[in-house]
Amino acid sequence: MDKDEIKILLNEVKENKINVEEALKKLEDLPFKDLGFAKIDNHREIRVGYPEVIYCAGKTVAQVRDIVKFMLTKNNNILGTRATEEMFNAVKEICLEAEYNELGKTITVRKKEQQITDSYIAIVAAGTSDLPVVEEAYETAKILGNKVVKVIDVGVAGIHRLFAKLDIIRGAKVVIVVAGMEGALASVIGGLVNKPVIAVPTSVGYGANFGGISALLSMLNSCASGVSVVNIDNGFGAAYNASIINKL
Repeated sequence: MDKDEIKILLNEVKENKINVEEALKKLEDLPFKDLGFAKIDNHREIRVGYPEVIYCAGKTVAQVRDIVKFMLTKNNNILGTRATEEMFNAVKEICLEAEYNELGKTITVRKKEQQITDSYIAIVAAGTSDLPVVEEAYETAKILGNKVVKVIDVGVAGIHRLFAKLDIIRGAKVVIVVAGMEGALASVIGGLVNKPVIAVPTSVGYGANFGGISALLSMLNSCASGVSVVNIDNGFGAAYNASIINKL
C-alpha cells in the first residue's frame, strides 16, 4: 500500500463509502507481517516509494513461495532477485502471472498498473558475459516503472562499437555501466556524458580479476567525476538508484 492508496482509503472513510472497521482490516498488516521466518515490511512503499524486494538467495523454495503468497494479497508488483528456476516453478503454481528471467535470475509479478517514465535509463554492458547482471538491472528498473534501453557488447576492446551508440547513451537521464575484466568502460562513458553514471563491476574475468575486485577498484578510482559505484554484480542496487534519479 502506497501513500496514494492510503489517501484514497481515508477519503472513502470520510465520505462514508466504507466504515472504520473495513478500513482497519485493510491496514491491519501495517507496518509488517510476521511470517515466523520473515517479517514482510508492508510499510516500505509508504516510506521510500517502492515495496519490499525479495532477495531469494539463501532462502528455501518454500520460504520464497510463502513470501510471494502473502505479498500477492497486497496486490503489489513483486520482484525477486537471485531466484532459481525451482523457486520460480513454485511461485508459478500460486501465481500464473509470474515471469522468470533465466539470465537475470529474477521473478517478476505485475499486479498493479504503472505510469512508465518518459525519460529512460540506459544500461550499457562491456561484454556478452556481463548479461546476467544487465538482465537483473533491466528487470529491476522495469518493475519500478522506468523506460529502459540496453546497449550491449560495447567494451573498450572495440571502442568504435561504443561510439556508434553514443546518441542513445547520451539521451538517457542516468546511465548504468556494467563491466568486468578491468572495468574501464565506466571511466570512458563517464568522460563522454553529462548524466550520472552508476558503475557495476562484474565478476567476469580471468584470475587476476579476483572475482570482480579488479573492476571494482578501477571504477572506484575512476578519474571521470560523474561515476558512482555499487557492489560487484549488484545489478539490482544500480537499477534501484537509477530509478530514484530517473524519477526526480
